[in-house]
Amino acid sequence: MEIQILDKVFVPYISEEEIQTRLKNVAKDMMRDLEGENLVFIGVLNGSFMVLSDLMKYFTNPCEVSFVKMASYEGTQSTNEVKQLIGLDVDLTDKTVVIVEDIVDTGNTIEVLVQLFNRYKIKGLKIATLFHKPEAYTKQIPLDYVGFNIPNKFIVGFGLDYNKQGRNLTAIYQIK
Repeated sequence: MEIQILDKVFVPYISEEEIQTRLKNVAKDMMRDLEGENLVFIGVLNGSFMVLSDLMKYFTNPCEVSFVKMASYEGTQSTNEVKQLIGLDVDLTDKTVVIVEDIVDTGNTIEVLVQLFNRYKIKGLKIATLFHKPEAYTKQIPLDYVGFNIPNKFIVGFGLDYNKQGRNLTAIYQIK
């Protein structure tokens, strides 16, 4: 079923069930890989709020959760300039930081976050994203946990927006 958001039409792409199944599997992998670590999950707002929330439902090891807010999009196009809007509110010293993103396309936000977190005395850094666009990714930074590799097409839903709309959709829709 097509949906209209503002001036664009979107078609169903990834179901809510597929997203939840993948998040469960990613959480299992993380619990195995990061067992015994002093963990801080850092969600990148606004898009990651649903991803991190649902991921935490399946991740049962001890951890802290915090958020930072970055901006690099206008409409459907990346501006290729990342601005930090809201900073960190947790001590990262000797902790393993897990950056949680909704989507990684160019990698510009990830690059800025890695530089930022490496200024702290962290023990380690992992990167998790629900969606990754390998065709658009321009960085050499490895992504540790990827839910779905997807084509370089614009998507909306499950935290991802089109001009501030559509974040509340429980499934993913692709631009028609």
